[in-house]
Amino acid sequence: MALLRRARPLLGTLVEIGATDACAIDAAFASVAHVHARMSRFDAASDIGRFHALGAGEAIEVDRETAEVLAAAARFERLSDGAFDIALGSAPDGWRIDACRLTRLSARTRLDLGGIAKGHAVDRAVAALQAQGCRVGFVNAGGDLRAFGDLELPIVLRDERAGGVRPFCTLSDGAFATSFLSNARAPHVSVAAPSCMHADALAKVVAVSGRLDHPLLAACAALAWRH
Repeated sequence: MALLRRARPLLGTLVEIGATDACAIDAAFASVAHVHARMSRFDAASDIGRFHALGAGEAIEVDRETAEVLAAAARFERLSDGAFDIALGSAPDGWRIDACRLTRLSARTRLDLGGIAKGHAVDRAVAALQAQGCRVGFVNAGGDLRAFGDLELPIVLRDERAGGVRPFCTLSDGAFATSFLSNARAPHVSVAAPSCMHADALAKVVAVSGRLDHPLLAACAALAWRH
């Protein structure tokens, strides 16, 4: 089945969407743009930008999707013993999310949702495509991928030794994310999972912990590779 393909710069990368309907693709891009506007740390008007303007002890109401991603980030931080940390070591206990209320507990805390929001945006884009009636499609946000329906999406990885890229696998009805963290125990890690948000976050957990058998992988029905 031939798919329409469109690409736009969002989330600090190039987002490509493939589907059978142009209107569905527009709806999917709108869902990605919503995540970009609410969760970018570079936009002072975003929920994260507004959080950084708070003083210690102050709070704001955030978008429902931002709250969902922050709650997931808090769970991953707790269950990974800090291997996943959206505060990037600035003050991991310096924030709290209660429903849609985000509190800054420490003035030192800086939040970066780059390790989880991109995966969430991919999941929301796929949901938008499916809500528009698409039975086959994919979303690729700078290497965070999700495919659904009767589709086998080829995945290639950058060859750090020889240069260029090399074939790795095909993806069908699932998500895939790759992490490169230069100061991690396992710098190059890829994770396959049903959810792209989970694949995105787990790639960081495995990279930092160095554990291809991390318990969170099994809990999320995910698999990891070091390369």
